Amino acid sequence: MQIDVILGLQWGDEGKGKIVDYLADQYDIVARFQGGPNAGHTLKFDGKKFVLHTVPSGIFRPKLLNLIGNGVVLDPVVFRRELQFLEQSGVDFQRRLLLSRKAHLILPTHRWLDAASEAHKGSAKIGSTLKGIGPTYMDKTGRNGLRLGDVELPSFREQYETLKNKHLELLKMYPAVPFDLQMEEQTWFDSLNVLRSLPFVDSEYYVDDALSNGKSILAEGAQGAMLDIDFGTYPFVTSSNTITAGVCTGLGVAPQRVGRVIGITKAYCTRVGGGPFPTELDNEIGEKLRSEGQEFGATTGRARRCGWIDLPQLRYTILLTGTTEICMTKIDVLNSFATIAAATHYRYGGAEHRTLPFDLSRIEIEPVLKNYAGWNCSLDTARSFDDLPAEAKTYLNELESYLGVPIRMISTGPEREKLIVR
Repeated sequence: MQIDVILGLQWGDEGKGKIVDYLADQYDIVARFQGGPNAGHTLKFDGKKFVLHTVPSGIFRPKLLNLIGNGVVLDPVVFRRELQFLEQSGVDFQRRLLLSRKAHLILPTHRWLDAASEAHKGSAKIGSTLKGIGPTYMDKTGRNGLRLGDVELPSFREQYETLKNKHLELLKMYPAVPFDLQMEEQTWFDSLNVLRSLPFVDSEYYVDDALSNGKSILAEGAQGAMLDIDFGTYPFVTSSNTITAGVCTGLGVAPQRVGRVIGITKAYCTRVGGGPFPTELDNEIGEKLRSEGQEFGATTGRARRCGWIDLPQLRYTILLTGTTEICMTKIDVLNSFATIAAATHYRYGGAEHRTLPFDLSRIEIEPVLKNYAGWNCSLDTARSFDDLPAEAKTYLNELESYLGVPIRMISTGPEREKLIVR
């Protein structure tokens, strides 16, 4: 068996949670492979809305196992709140939610450092969610981190104090920001007891055994490929590898075990926080996209920046991820637009290009746009590709031809059932 992958092809917020939830019934295990509680995967079914930050999106399917892999950074406090929410929603997760011992823990002082560091940057802020994720990954690569399996060791409290004291020394470099460490620590240690009630696994062996025994696994990514630490719009990126390669390091699987790669893109573009955004519409059209699409961060609540779909950007992330099929979400947000546009090229350096420059953050780019006629009607009754208006089919067919990858799924609304599968 191979492990299939679902990930975002833009700057996150593409609607991965709904698609994982839809596909989950075809798998035995759903596994998160990177990121932390800065993720916000939104699902809507039975008239209710659910937002997950750390727990894999397969948790609502009662027969599925869900694994939080070693590439994830985990905040016990946020995690406990999520589990309380699941309990209140009647979800039985105790024997279906597994935690990798090699996943790194977010300490209270990681969040304190995150807030102090961002405050210190002033106008150069990168738009951190202030969840402590960046400092946690820095400790991981600096070989100072605390891992989930450490809580089982007699030396855990000593390890914790050593890392906390290191953070307190670092905090002296930054301006003071409000933070009640004593209260935060109390909550954090209380929350650790909830983690201890769940099964810990050595995920690399667990995943290998599952695949060898014919189990099917869907790997779920967080954020989007344009936020990848190596290939995204650096330095306005996240702290982990959000592309397919992150599955190998975030779950402990070899590259040849990766099968389908399902890339998620909106029918337009959004971005939260700072950083380059070539097709951004800082005008009434961008505001209409934001309003129609309810574009506010599931984790932060921040208004998302909006713009037309960016095809050179998508070609780039398809190349990086090895995407084998595309799911396009939120096409219904475009229902009332008379004209829709897509960037087909970038103009920079006196020429037109279909490739991204080395540094989007510092090179002036003008998107070259192609206009399409809108369809000016609801897609609520569309159950197949043939049911879509001619203008919508033209838009999708041309995008598919440009990108060179089939668009297999089209989401026409936030609900679970509003999905056209080709």
